[in-house]
Amino acid sequence: MATPAQARVDLTAIRHNVALLKDQAGGAELMGAVKADAYGHGLVPCAATVLEAGVSRLGTAFVREALELRAGGVTAPILAWLITPDEPLDEALAQDIELSAADERLLDEIAAAVRRTGRTAKMHLEADTGMSRGGSPLAAWPGVLAKAMELRAEGVIEIVGLWSHFACADIPGHPSIEQQLEAFKSALKLAEQAGASGSHVIRHISNSAATMTLPDARYDLVRPGIAMYGLSPIPELGDFGLRPAMTLTAQVGLVKRVPEGSGVSYAHLYTTDRETTLGLVPLGYADGILRHATGRAEVLAGGRRRQIAGRVCMDQFMIDMGDDPLAAGDEVVLFGPGDGGEPTAQEWADTLGTITHEIVTRIGSRVPRVYEGRA
Repeated sequence: MATPAQARVDLTAIRHNVALLKDQAGGAELMGAVKADAYGHGLVPCAATVLEAGVSRLGTAFVREALELRAGGVTAPILAWLITPDEPLDEALAQDIELSAADERLLDEIAAAVRRTGRTAKMHLEADTGMSRGGSPLAAWPGVLAKAMELRAEGVIEIVGLWSHFACADIPGHPSIEQQLEAFKSALKLAEQAGASGSHVIRHISNSAATMTLPDARYDLVRPGIAMYGLSPIPELGDFGLRPAMTLTAQVGLVKRVPEGSGVSYAHLYTTDRETTLGLVPLGYADGILRHATGRAEVLAGGRRRQIAGRVCMDQFMIDMGDDPLAAGDEVVLFGPGDGGEPTAQEWADTLGTITHEIVTRIGSRVPRVYEGRA
């Protein structure tokens, strides 16, 4: 059945991006972040592609995402790092999902699941080195390590990773970067003193931005996310040779001629200044097109860029074509790699005062993902 819009995902571009990241990683292992439906690009197809391209491990936020990967046939190691109360820990252990913990309460909860299932938990212990989000504060870190070592001695858990996360790696020169690296070194030293480290324990702190710009932060593994999908983690430094993977398109649903002075869409925020042709694009804020793209973001239609005319609605928005030809069924490109003159996701992000992560992850489930460049 034909659909009025689609997000085309170029798997060849993703393979190119992984190859570039491998070069940047300097021998460190790659854990591909595929959380949030692979940043909106489609969880299982993108996971399979990055694994084929040289990623050896996958990272998700939630256990349910990791379980979806297992259901999709993915057998590679997977870390789920955001473990909230009442997660399906028993199923996670049965499916060999690696888990992260940052406090003794969660370690106890995971230990209880191990005792129920008889499956040893593979654990990554997270230290808060200065982001003040996830992770154990360094003051509480010795207690977390002691609890982990106690459970390891029981055979309940295996410590496979020690990790943290940067707050400002995408802001070159930010003083917190060096502060966090020093804090991570301290956390690793405490882990070594507690007996929780060793050659078999993976140390990791680098996201996409750090992978590209901070060789000292590579350690044993890097965790690229947005860069795998071809979007720059530090736009002011350029695109790093990455190729955007997603192109968002829609078919024009209706074309009509209207007179000068016609108010367009809700609140009549746009009024035609001449007799003109309007085109209806069947995508709206229910599909992830931000409402404040109204009168700001551009699309490619009829060989030229057109600004969104009037309020973005739940399911649609309008464009003003002037006297240029347009027909129902013609393709409109919202964003893509820019090769054909269309806006890029980075341009949309800059225009709307956000980041590309939000632009691509918001594209909703009504928009099918169509995969190109399969191996």
